[in-house]
Amino acid sequence: MLKHLCIDNLAVIENIELSFTEGMTVLTGETGAGKSILIDALGLVLGGRADTTVIRTGCARAGISAMFDVGANEQLLQLLDEQSISIADNELLLRRTVNRNGPSRAYINTTAVPLQLLRDIGSLLIDIHGQHEHQRLLKRDEQRELLDGFGNYGDITLQVNRAYEKWDAVNRELRSLTEPDGETGDRISLLRYQVQELQALELEENEVERLEDEYKRLFNINTLLETTQQALDGLYAGEQSVNDRINAVKRELASLERFDSGPAGINALLENASVHVAEAADELRSYLGRLDQDPERLQQVEQRLGKLHDMARKHRVQPQQLYAHQQSITQQLAGMEHDQARLAQLEQEQQQALEEYRSAADELGERRRRCAALMAEEICTRIRTLGMPDGAFQINVTPGPDLKPHRNGNNQVEFLVSANPGQALLPLRKVASGGELSRISLAVQVSANRDSSAPTMIFDEVDAGIAGGIAEIVGGLLHRLSEHRQILCVTHLPQVASQGDNHFRVTKTSDRKTTETRVDVLNDEERVEEIARMLGGVRISQQSRDHAREMLETG
Repeated sequence: MLKHLCIDNLAVIENIELSFTEGMTVLTGETGAGKSILIDALGLVLGGRADTTVIRTGCARAGISAMFDVGANEQLLQLLDEQSISIADNELLLRRTVNRNGPSRAYINTTAVPLQLLRDIGSLLIDIHGQHEHQRLLKRDEQRELLDGFGNYGDITLQVNRAYEKWDAVNRELRSLTEPDGETGDRISLLRYQVQELQALELEENEVERLEDEYKRLFNINTLLETTQQALDGLYAGEQSVNDRINAVKRELASLERFDSGPAGINALLENASVHVAEAADELRSYLGRLDQDPERLQQVEQRLGKLHDMARKHRVQPQQLYAHQQSITQQLAGMEHDQARLAQLEQEQQQALEEYRSAADELGERRRRCAALMAEEICTRIRTLGMPDGAFQINVTPGPDLKPHRNGNNQVEFLVSANPGQALLPLRKVASGGELSRISLAVQVSANRDSSAPTMIFDEVDAGIAGGIAEIVGGLLHRLSEHRQILCVTHLPQVASQGDNHFRVTKTSDRKTTETRVDVLNDEERVEEIARMLGGVRISQQSRDHAREMLETG
């Protein structure tokens, strides 16, 4: 149960520390005093969404911490153990900070945790029923969730969810492998033909580049022969060749050495040059020896290049890209042929997954129908004690509009109600009276959460639209709930407030510069004054006090 709550710089709250006990605790105060801010704070510390607008004006951050006694909550203890979070003396501290200039942060004890973990743990600690809960109750999805919560058949619900996910995964893969308009088969046929004609060419990697180089050499063979021979003659073999001229200069410089040793170094350089010229001449002779006129080979290369260029134009690629193109479409064909085999396999898997889903969904539907009768009977009993003596309640569980699998099964769940004798059962969303809807909503919430594992339930003005003797019955109903769990109730009704075991009064003060909300724990006499205020308004008479005292004594 909730033991302690501390709020800093949240909205109009500067700092509040509250301690809670077992039983039913009521929170009262004028409209706008900040009662619901306390519930919002609990929502935040349980992992609710937050933004910087919740931070008190002029402050850098807001902080909320809540201490719980987890007792023997086995499901919670198991979750904490899985997360390696230890507790001492059965006490668990949840903490949340909302920063103006940074992300919000969540902590369990002293460990920083993801917000989702805070939500998971919070759901095992507190059930919060807001003042607009009856509006959510009008939605069919909410009605289905309430029925499933009442039935407590999470095992089959989980089985349906998993069967749906399996079917959905297979279905998505099937869609990804199936092209529109049945083009897959035609595409495979085209690729097979293209791969076969390219394979017939026996392409080699970089073949086009090699052939083009060879073609240029063969086509220009005469120019190559003539120019190479001229280069050889000029360099080494012809008259007045470079080699002869170097040798002549060497002799002239050598003749000068009898007068001066200076030219000796230059002669050494010329000797090296002569060696390099001789080596270059050898290379030219070797190259010249490899240059042969081969008209037949030139024709072969020309024909091969023609075929490759024609094929490249046909496939709309550059000739140099033809080999890579062949590899690419070969891989595409292999992939599509594999996909076709996978497609047949997936169709079998889809049928198997569909059968597993339908089997689980049928069992879930049967459990829903059985629980619907039990839940409707219990809710009907409750609404008749809430000022609707002839009220009737029914839960219809019908097949969905299509046979396609859905994550939550193939049932539509709808709550039907009749508030007056002779009135036909109608969908809950068509109930016009706000007071009737509030009472029905309360009966549904109490029934649906009777087996909830959360040790604390919070009701935030769920008694709106109720008054008089019905309000007293509502208070009694909430108090009976508190025999088995901790109840926190925000209320404007004195008939409800008078039945609380503990009473907090919320007030708001302002000095025209700042506004602040405070919470006071009321003693017996202060409770009389607060109940009298709720009965009589601003001017409290002795008669109101006497009535308030009587209500408290009766409660």
